[in-house]
Amino acid sequence: MAVTLKDVAERAGVSRSAVSRTFTEGASVSPRMRSKVEKAAEELGYHPNALASSLTTGRTKLVGLVLNNFHNPIFLQVFDLFTRRLQDRELRPLLVNLTDETDPRNSVRMLRQYSVDAVVVASSTLPPDFAEAFRDAGVPVVHSFGRHTDTPKVNVVGIDNVECGRMAARALLRRKYRHVAFMGGPATATSTQDRLEGFLSEVARHPGVRASHSFAENYTFQAGRQEMQRQLRAGPAEAFFCGDDILSIGALSAIEDAGLFVPEDIGLIGLN
Repeated sequence: MAVTLKDVAERAGVSRSAVSRTFTEGASVSPRMRSKVEKAAEELGYHPNALASSLTTGRTKLVGLVLNNFHNPIFLQVFDLFTRRLQDRELRPLLVNLTDETDPRNSVRMLRQYSVDAVVVASSTLPPDFAEAFRDAGVPVVHSFGRHTDTPKVNVVGIDNVECGRMAARALLRRKYRHVAFMGGPATATSTQDRLEGFLSEVARHPGVRASHSFAENYTFQAGRQEMQRQLRAGPAEAFFCGDDILSIGALSAIEDAGLFVPEDIGLIGLN
């Protein structure tokens, strides 16, 4: 038979409400009372019901994590670190995988049904209003890999992708390449758009240097490989800035299969 709150109260010699307060975050309980209740709970093997507690506190301790690219190892690292940090704080992750999802609104509805306390959207390819939908529903939200602006509509954690594009261009230009190219992910991804903007703006400052660009179908090894194969058939640029490391690894595979070498034959930079 499961140990109940009443059993703990009887063992500790306190009221049931005292036991309930002990296991309710933020409730006022004296150190002496807490010690008695926790000792009784440990002796009986009692564990508070998280769902019942959420009804009392109005908090589920659930934090939604929305991803839509499990093909990219960087997102698996994000998931690993994210879940560990949550668990360190006695919070629980609720994962939503939007890979190949045609209607992201389904995840908004689902996470609201589970009454998550907050949401982290980890994607640069979901539409900007996706993260905003949680804000509009009154759910705290952070958009990781989102586009930085001076007046963001939601909290954003990310890097300056425009400056990253400039830095990549400068690195290639220092090596005296005269035809440089940007190979991005999906053209709709804000990270692709911003990195391309920075790349082209920096190249434009150097007369006589030619810049071109293309887009891979998605952020995967195979997409990077296929796009580089297409570039090699068409007559490639002297050097490429790939808008993601997983694309650059695919591109490198295609270059090596063609009997060419980096950097001797083609320059290559990746970014994550």
